[in-house]
Amino acid sequence: MKWYLKSLGPKKIIEFVALIIFVIFFMGPLLNLAILAFTGNWNYPDMLPREWSLKWWKFVFQQEGVSQSIALSFLIATIVTAVSIVLCVPAAYAFARIRFPLSKFFLFSFLLTHAFPKMGLYVSIAVLFYKLGLMNTLLGVILIHIINVLMYMTWIPTSAFRNVHTAQEESARDVGASPFRVFRSITLPMAMPGIIVASIFTFLNSLDEAQGTFLVGVPNFRTMPVVMYGIISDYPAYAGAVFSIILTAPTIILLLAAQRFVSADVLSSGFQIK
Repeated sequence: MKWYLKSLGPKKIIEFVALIIFVIFFMGPLLNLAILAFTGNWNYPDMLPREWSLKWWKFVFQQEGVSQSIALSFLIATIVTAVSIVLCVPAAYAFARIRFPLSKFFLFSFLLTHAFPKMGLYVSIAVLFYKLGLMNTLLGVILIHIINVLMYMTWIPTSAFRNVHTAQEESARDVGASPFRVFRSITLPMAMPGIIVASIFTFLNSLDEAQGTFLVGVPNFRTMPVVMYGIISDYPAYAGAVFSIILTAPTIILLLAAQRFVSADVLSSGFQIK
């Protein structure tokens, strides 16, 4: 290790140290969660638990409604992602290909749900939902989740469609392809990586949504994050660690999958208004 550091220049050493700090900062909490979740007996000042056990996993899944909340969270996230694709992908294509008055304003408006404290927005929506009879309904929970993910499913696909050069589409039309076939065979496949990434972010955002679900869905619909808050406040940290892993694992897996579809520069361009 010392020989390796001596072979590096000062700049490389600084970069190496920064990388180590980042890994510790990022992986440290996850490692701590993993240890807590499988701990049977761990007392200060021991560096590692004296006993490893699955008792806290059994404890969490024996709590009333936990299994149902996990299934409900994945069901709602799947529905929200599917509906968002149907609604937002055509809108993204329109923003990318059609110039119309106030197009930048309408595209920017999708950012508003993330520009202000969400609870204030959710309270206003809850008042409207109460008048429409959507409180404590599955439809109400799905709608408030969709409102929260509109930015991802509009901005990122819009950038993906803009990155498809019109010359490629025009070449296909010159040889007799219909507009629908051009879209199906050229535009959509080339924009698909961005749509997949937006779908992953939408799924994860819906899976993690707690405030809107609590305000609109409780007591009839209790998702994983809502139940987790109760477990963390009423039970030991070991139980909270188990639930955190259940929430974190899909995030890590799907984000690693997203890296295969799009690079950081393409993703960042999805959050620019052009």
